[in-house]
Amino acid sequence: MINYEEFSKVELKIATILEAERVEGSEKLIKLQLELGEEKRQIVAGIGKNYEPENLINKQIVIVANLEPRKLMGLESQGMLLAASSDDHEQVVLLTPMQEITSGSSVG
Repeated sequence: MINYEEFSKVELKIATILEAERVEGSEKLIKLQLELGEEKRQIVAGIGKNYEPENLINKQIVIVANLEPRKLMGLESQGMLLAASSDDHEQVVLLTPMQEITSGSSVG
């Protein structure tokens, strides 16, 4: 369990996917170029078994915007997208807004 103060440090925001491509040498990783308000950002996500990159373009997703960047297969990931997965992790579903909203909007 975490308390409210800890949870309130997490910044969830809406991002729009501008570009998506598979990461060479990986079955799961997709490199996403995102618009987050005025900012452009890159996220590397393990959704490649469930999504084709070309079907992600212009989709809006929910991301953790203030997560410390990390490298995945040599690529910097500047955040984390949110997705739900089945118990066996075979089904992965991106969390998306029910209708379009301004990129960079806060989720809370």
